[in-house]
Amino acid sequence: MAQPADSVKPTIVLVHGAFAESASWNAVITRLAAKGYRAIAAANPLRGVVSDAASVGAAISAIDGPVVLVGHSYGGPVITEAANGHPNVKALVYVAGFLPEPGESSLTLSSKFPGSTLAAALVPANLPQGETDLYIDPAKFHAQFAADVPDEQADLMAFTQRPVAQAALAEPSGTASWKVLPTYVIYGSRDLNIPPDVLHFMADRAKAVKTVVIDGASHAVMVSHPDEVADLIADAALAQ
Repeated sequence: MAQPADSVKPTIVLVHGAFAESASWNAVITRLAAKGYRAIAAANPLRGVVSDAASVGAAISAIDGPVVLVGHSYGGPVITEAANGHPNVKALVYVAGFLPEPGESSLTLSSKFPGSTLAAALVPANLPQGETDLYIDPAKFHAQFAADVPDEQADLMAFTQRPVAQAALAEPSGTASWKVLPTYVIYGSRDLNIPPDVLHFMADRAKAVKTVVIDGASHAVMVSHPDEVADLIADAALAQ
């Protein structure tokens, strides 16, 4: 749907997930800018769904005008929560991301169907306050997280990954904002973190406006296929 010339284009707020960081959106941001969209990669602390959503929510509150909220992986539960109470959020885009019902967590959803090999690639790090962080073994990162990303780039991603609090992955989700907002989904058919069957199930359950499946793409689909990801985000923005 064409956007009126005098309308305000939504700002795109991009939220990374576990084992990634804001730079994972660089290529998507470049492509969105070429389409005339301002995009912001919001900081995701990766400490807990509610607290992380509050951090993203502060960024949303600082934006004057409509927002399209985009989340990758664990960023899915974060944007689901962050959209609540922010009427300027007009659409949600899940990039290989979880779309939780109330009470579901990233851990419960990832094991709903077989296919994830993430557990065997994780390394725990015990923190002084008694909590546990998780990161992907750098030696396993390329095959597990970003199999279709060039070697050199995947190696950099492995050593700049952000660990996630184990408790964050187990934290139950609250109100499902995707039930009231237009929702878009994109993921790869070779995702080894979140099984494609799980991603399909969630997109179907959410009655997504549009679902795009990239044949052969890994969990890092925003890095390996930025054109398709940016195109879907632009579709979501144009429809508002």
